[in-house]
Amino acid sequence: MKSKTTEKFMKVILWISGIITLLILVTILMYIISRGLSKISIGFLTQLPRRMGMEGGIYPAIVGTFYFVIVTILMAAPVGIATAVYLTEYSGQNIWVKVIRFGNDMLSAVPSIVFGLFGFALFVVKLKPITGGWSILSGALTGMLMILPTIIRSSEEAIKAVPQEYKEASLALGASNEQTITSIIIPTAMPGIITGVILGIGRVIGETAAFLLTLGGSVLIPSSIFSPARTLAMHIYLTAMEVGALDMAFGTASVLIITILILNLVTHMVLNRYSRVSSR
Repeated sequence: MKSKTTEKFMKVILWISGIITLLILVTILMYIISRGLSKISIGFLTQLPRRMGMEGGIYPAIVGTFYFVIVTILMAAPVGIATAVYLTEYSGQNIWVKVIRFGNDMLSAVPSIVFGLFGFALFVVKLKPITGGWSILSGALTGMLMILPTIIRSSEEAIKAVPQEYKEASLALGASNEQTITSIIIPTAMPGIITGVILGIGRVIGETAAFLLTLGGSVLIPSSIFSPARTLAMHIYLTAMEVGALDMAFGTASVLIITILILNLVTHMVLNRYSRVSSR
């Protein structure tokens, strides 16, 4: 009788905790969107900012965010997935692997501003002839360092979750270890890998401090990866804190929230479709 009472009590506590969390999330989203939705228009999305962001639109920030995220993922995803494959399929349980995993866990706990300071010192100052100084490339290299732990850990866990029978069956049919990895293990683990990549995108698209030191924060449309730029999150900070245009900041925040929501919905649809195709 006591165990049933305890179970019901814990169930109530968990339900209350979940409802409180949901209410906090809905409250924040509704407050931001209610203040910023009226600011969104075709002109707001397609015009250049004027008076340092107090007027005009956010088109350069949208383009800068797109370029920055694409370059970051193109650099981080291959390195992160390759590292996960090495740790799960090629390495043994030796001291070197333990050091890599420990370093990866430590890297995930480093504050973003520390990444920004490191990126400024290395990519903006020391490697300026290569990166162009404050640029999309410098910001993307910094972002890559920030999200590598997430991609590596998620990909590693996804690969570990692949049933061992799949690998044994592939090897028994005469496939090499490399063929098994590329044709069986990675495709099967792809939903988990994509989830890790999306989590990485979510982190860099919402960070500000690290990229204030590396991206440059230009209000102009970037012409290449060597041009300075600003993301939507940076635009929110700069317009709210340095310019004082709160209506522009809330409008930009609404666009960012809607963008992340669409990204998550599309990813969910792709993963569901991929899972159905893989299960056939």
